[in-house]
Amino acid sequence: MDRRRRHRAYFVLMGTCVLLIVLAWNVVRLWSTTAAVAMSVLAALLPPVAAFVGNQGALDRSAAPTVDEDSRDGEDDGEDDGSRA
Repeated sequence: MDRRRRHRAYFVLMGTCVLLIVLAWNVVRLWSTTAAVAMSVLAALLPPVAAFVGNQGALDRSAAPTVDEDSRDGEDDGEDDGSRA
């Protein structure tokens, strides 16, 4: 999932969380306290899910490079080959 989609999904989930809290305690509680509590519980579960979705692809880029990737970059691997005095 690309970065833009992850950000959009994160903000949609967090916006849903805020909307559920506001509706639960300003509107729904007038008719059903049980429904308001259920909405609040659902809203409490959304932030960890949003954090997971928002960071889902970030770990792929942060992995340590493998030996093959080092050799393709043309960078020195830090080992002394004895060519310097």
